[in-house]
Amino acid sequence: MSDFRRGVRLGIDVGKARVGVARVDPDGMLAVPVETVPRDEASVARIASIAAEHEPIELVVGLPLNMQGDDTPSTADAREFAAELGRALPGTGIRMVDERLSTVTAHTALRQSGRSQKKSRGIVDQIAAVVFLQHAVDTEKRTGTPPGFVLDEE
Repeated sequence: MSDFRRGVRLGIDVGKARVGVARVDPDGMLAVPVETVPRDEASVARIASIAAEHEPIELVVGLPLNMQGDDTPSTADAREFAAELGRALPGTGIRMVDERLSTVTAHTALRQSGRSQKKSRGIVDQIAAVVFLQHAVDTEKRTGTPPGFVLDEE
C-alpha cells in the first residue's frame, strides 16, 4: 500500500433535489450508503451532523463535469454547496472529485438488482456517492495521490 491517508471519508453527491451521502471505513476497503438528505435550507446542517457522528478526515464532494471534462450548470452548484459545507465544518478537508458517470453507474447497478427507476429515486444519490467515493479511495491507494483537488487550493 502506498501513501494512503488512513481515516473515514464521507462522499457527498450534490443534486438539485437530494444530496446522497456515503462513507468509507478508515482503511478504505468499502464505501457504503449512509443517507439521502433532502436538498433544502437544512441540508448543510444535516450533513454537518452526519460528519460529527462519523468524524471524517475529509468530505469527498462529487464535481459534475460533462463528458469533455468541462463545467456544467451543476458544477457551480456543487462547488457552492461544498464551500457551504467547508464553512459549516471548519477543520474538515473538502476534496472535489470528478463524478462523471457515477449516477449512470448507480442507476445501472440498481436496475440490475431489480429496482425500478422510480423505486431507486430515494437511494440513487447515495449509490452515486458510494461509486465516486470508492473510486477516489482506490485511486489514492493505487497512486499514493488523492484524486481531485482540495476546495481551498483552487
